[in-house]
Amino acid sequence: MKFALVNGEKEEATKGAKGVCQLCGSELIARCGEVNINHWAHKRNRICDPWWENETDWHRSWKDKFPKDWQEKLHFDESGEKHIADVKTNDDWCIEFQHSSLNPEECRARNAFYRKLVWVVDGTRRKRDKLNFHRILDEFAIRSDDPRFKAIMEQDDCKLIKEWHENKAFVFLDFQDEDKAGNPIIWFLFPKIAENEVNLLPVLRDYFVELHKNNRFDELVEKTIAPIIKKLTHKEKVKVEMEQSRERDRERERKARMDRLLYGGRTCR
Repeated sequence: MKFALVNGEKEEATKGAKGVCQLCGSELIARCGEVNINHWAHKRNRICDPWWENETDWHRSWKDKFPKDWQEKLHFDESGEKHIADVKTNDDWCIEFQHSSLNPEECRARNAFYRKLVWVVDGTRRKRDKLNFHRILDEFAIRSDDPRFKAIMEQDDCKLIKEWHENKAFVFLDFQDEDKAGNPIIWFLFPKIAENEVNLLPVLRDYFVELHKNNRFDELVEKTIAPIIKKLTHKEKVKVEMEQSRERDRERERKARMDRLLYGGRTCR
């Protein structure tokens, strides 16, 4: 953990310091060395929050973009269950920075627990994920009226997309990419709407942070993400209805051919 309670205040780990876990109330020990980043740990490596993962520089870099009071904040549900959110904004959005792999059962549990949840996923953990992502983006992206928006018709080679495509929360993939102007970007992964199609929207990393800091992330959802989802959903509905209509036509044609074979063109009564 980055923070412990020291005399009732959230403090970072310093050599020789002792603190208290804000989740379970037990004593924490400051671990400060040259190999691992400074952090607080329970005695005997006890873990009180099963959703917690060991932090990397990537985690810390993301957390440090937000106010200290928002970082590692307790979140309760109606039953009294509690966990530590990586970041919780004043607008009640919980942001989880996920580096390691995550089993589907835990992912669903966290989605249900944090009702307003945003995932930021480290796309550089496996080198092949970034390589495959950009390869399919270059080879299979479809042109759109919106130059930012990317639709991909072939994504089987990108394991990271497979792992997160059906997630019901908001998912952003961080491949540590930059736009043409050199600004860091992250990729919003639209929830799965159609088979064999992945939809993505690049978002400036600083814009993402500032929206949360100014309690305006809902604007991105309502003015940009939701309209695109609505458009994609309508497009898929029309596509399905057209395919169903074609299938009905094919079925009528099959029946007509069978009638001609059986009755020589006479209509069966």
